[in-house]
Amino acid sequence: MSLFRTKSIQELIRTSQEGKTLKKTLGTWDLTMLGVGAIIGTGIFVLTGEGALTAGPGLILSFIISGIVCAFAALCYAEFASLVPVSGSVYTYSYATLGEFIAWLIGWDLILEYALATSAVSAGWSGYAQSLAAGFGLHLPTVLSAAPGAVKGVTTYFNLPAFVIILLVTTLLSVGIKESTRVNNIMVLIKVAVVLLFIVVGVGYVKPANWTPFLPFGFKGVLEASALVFFAYIGFDAVASAAEEARDPRRDLPRGIIYSLVVCTLFYVVVSAVMTGIVEYPRFEGIAHPVSLALQVAGQNWVAGFIDLGAILGMTTVLIVMTYGQTRIFFAMSRDGLLPRMFSTVHPKFQTPLGSTWMVGIVSSLVGGFVPLGQLAELTNIGTLAAFTLVSVAILVLRQTQPDLPRVFKVPGVPVVPMLSILFCLTLMTQLKALTWIAFVIWLSIGLIVYFLYSRHHSVLNDN
Repeated sequence: MSLFRTKSIQELIRTSQEGKTLKKTLGTWDLTMLGVGAIIGTGIFVLTGEGALTAGPGLILSFIISGIVCAFAALCYAEFASLVPVSGSVYTYSYATLGEFIAWLIGWDLILEYALATSAVSAGWSGYAQSLAAGFGLHLPTVLSAAPGAVKGVTTYFNLPAFVIILLVTTLLSVGIKESTRVNNIMVLIKVAVVLLFIVVGVGYVKPANWTPFLPFGFKGVLEASALVFFAYIGFDAVASAAEEARDPRRDLPRGIIYSLVVCTLFYVVVSAVMTGIVEYPRFEGIAHPVSLALQVAGQNWVAGFIDLGAILGMTTVLIVMTYGQTRIFFAMSRDGLLPRMFSTVHPKFQTPLGSTWMVGIVSSLVGGFVPLGQLAELTNIGTLAAFTLVSVAILVLRQTQPDLPRVFKVPGVPVVPMLSILFCLTLMTQLKALTWIAFVIWLSIGLIVYFLYSRHHSVLNDN
């Protein structure tokens, strides 16, 4: 049994069409909204403050750099998504090009990325929801307001809102992806309107003097902030996970990936420019709601209230898309035999992978309830950057090994663009903390044990 045995693209497509299939209901609009729903959330409402403390007004450049890195990776995703319209995102692409062992490692990596991202966003959602409820005089018991150790000097046992919101999202996804995308699309439109409201109102209060010095910590600070705010972009690859539910995946997936990334990058750059123009960057120290703080400083408290509501809706859509992406990766790995078959069981009525949906939902809700936000977010970026690196490598491999495949969308400038994607991703990974690398290696080591004890022996390729 070779570690690097591959599944042909034709075999991947055939497998996806056998037995109970997922319902094909998504078009370009739905996929773009899915991407915007995943990207605009925690990044724009929370991480902008932390990024400003690291880069100052140069945060604008940090978002541009992260956006460029994602753009190169997005082009690679788009080619694969049009070529291999199958659930599983970069896991599936790696299986077709780099072999089962690499595919397992990246699938295991994606499990970590999505699970931690979902749980981290649920903790952030909890904070905004409790803040909004407090405005109406509603308060949770302190012991149920946060994970153990999340608040210094305060005894807390469990983050109840974080736990509940993930279970509600899981229930929604169990019913069906079309129903979920309808809810997602409505909330995305509302939160985009809220972000536009911030820009329109806030631009009149910008003081150019607050942009000086523009790079208080030099370009090193800009790069460090880029590695930090990269979390803000991790959602666009979830669009690729919707391949089997797209009506015309070869056309709609590349469009959905690229459109959502362009829209969100423009929003991040403009919001960070307005925000740092209103407030001097040192004032964001310890602030979890930097966007609404900017409007409070501007004396526009009524708009700040809308921003808080937009943040809640924004994070809800992120939870929907992240949980969705995680379940589809579980579904694909299970169908290949690398995870237990219960995770690829499709409900006869709703045509959704019920086993993987509830497995992901229960685990993520418990992690969100018991683990503090700071610890949850540490590993997310390194997992994403590793995934982006591998999908870029896979493009180079596939262009050499199968150059004649009918590609509806092609990455321009091969091999330069994929190589730049690899270089940029590895550069940002070097900016991450040593502890993050250690934890990442430990997680991959656990994955190796699972692969050699279970997955390798249950792979469907053993039957060939």
